[in-house]
Amino acid sequence: MANAMYPTFKELLIGTGGVNLDTDTIKVALVDTGTYTYSAAHDFYNDVSAGVVGTPQTIANTTIASGVFDGDNVTFTSVTGNSVEALVIYKDTGNAATSNLVMYIDTGVTGLPVTPNGGNITITWDNGANKIFAL
Repeated sequence: MANAMYPTFKELLIGTGGVNLDTDTIKVALVDTGTYTYSAAHDFYNDVSAGVVGTPQTIANTTIASGVFDGDNVTFTSVTGNSVEALVIYKDTGNAATSNLVMYIDTGVTGLPVTPNGGNITITWDNGANKIFAL
């Protein structure tokens, strides 16, 4: 599977809105692809949550410039569980059934796949032109 923006997020971008990457709480989750398989039909975090490893983390200091979404690198602490092959970015509303999925990332991430061993896992976003992702 290649990186993919969830279609329902694309609809929010060109439709009525509902996700503000600059001001909403945007989180990233570590995902085991042996448990979760990307589907364009998925729209909310509850579609992904069974495959999540560890505790999702907030992406701090998000920015949007020239169609590029960026934010601080993220550290997941003391991670245990299944292997991690992908990341899922989503808007956290506090309710898994209304937390919009934004992006599925499984390629171009340094350090993935990784098997948790109780230590920290740090996600370092692209320092090039694409940052977290570019439209």
